[in-house]
Amino acid sequence: MIYTLALNPAIDRTMWVERMDFHATTRVRRESRYPGGKGIDVSRVLTGLGVPNVALGFVGGFVGDELECRLGYEGVQTDMVRVSGETRTNIIVNETAGDGRHLLLTAKGPKIDPHELGTLFRKIENLSEPSMMAIGGSLPRGVHPDAYRRIITIMKRKGAMTILDADGDNLRSGIQAGPDYIKPNRHEMSELVGRELNGLEEIVQAAEEVRSQGVGTVLVSMGADGMVAVGDGKRYLATPPKVETVNNVGLGDSAVAGFMYGLANRFELKDCLVHGTAAGTATAMKPGTARANREDVMAMVPRIGLRDLMRDEK
Repeated sequence: MIYTLALNPAIDRTMWVERMDFHATTRVRRESRYPGGKGIDVSRVLTGLGVPNVALGFVGGFVGDELECRLGYEGVQTDMVRVSGETRTNIIVNETAGDGRHLLLTAKGPKIDPHELGTLFRKIENLSEPSMMAIGGSLPRGVHPDAYRRIITIMKRKGAMTILDADGDNLRSGIQAGPDYIKPNRHEMSELVGRELNGLEEIVQAAEEVRSQGVGTVLVSMGADGMVAVGDGKRYLATPPKVETVNNVGLGDSAVAGFMYGLANRFELKDCLVHGTAAGTATAMKPGTARANREDVMAMVPRIGLRDLMRDEK
């Protein structure tokens, strides 16, 4: 079974206004609520792609109930740990006038007690025949970044592939366990190696440096410039077509899900990369925090460009 893990999931409350006015009342034209958080988004897209999976994480309070109910409505299987605190709610405000600015307010989430974290670790230890796990996102209060290292170590011992999508100390901690894949964006990659990365060549070199620390394959998402995959003797760049972007939230999560779809179907690295780029691009065209479905992704796949960077170097 494929699993996803979101230690700090959320309900994303998305609102549309004509313009944000900080000196007068701003009228909300419409709003919607979606399940959110990196692992949650990956599960939603995987489910839409027809890939069975189970979402793990912490939920609490009435918002936690809503989160599980909304996931169930979308057909996403869950196996959550209940906590005493309240699941967080994030606020996303989109302007419909002007250049389409958006504001993202991310809440901290509940504080996790030691026994609640222990319950999660035991659940992960007892997973039956896991094949793959996507791990990522922010950590709730009370959880040390070392949790990512411990979780990846457990999953590797159980023979499952691991995909880490995190930043800062969370990413550094997870890398210590040697995940099979990591997927930072360009900014997160720069922070990881401690220098600004300008251009494709510098990004690829940085990815090789990170691989030398025990990471199997490094994926770096670059927004409209596409996504790079650097593995053992393989380097690819997938580039999306120009599209009208109406959403900037969760694109990387969708890319991870598309990539996992390829892994689940035993595609080669380059084809996994194409499907990941297609999924991220398709989600960029969905309003609010809606996510791309199978039809969206498959329609985008033939529009993705692919370069073999190793061949270019010869």
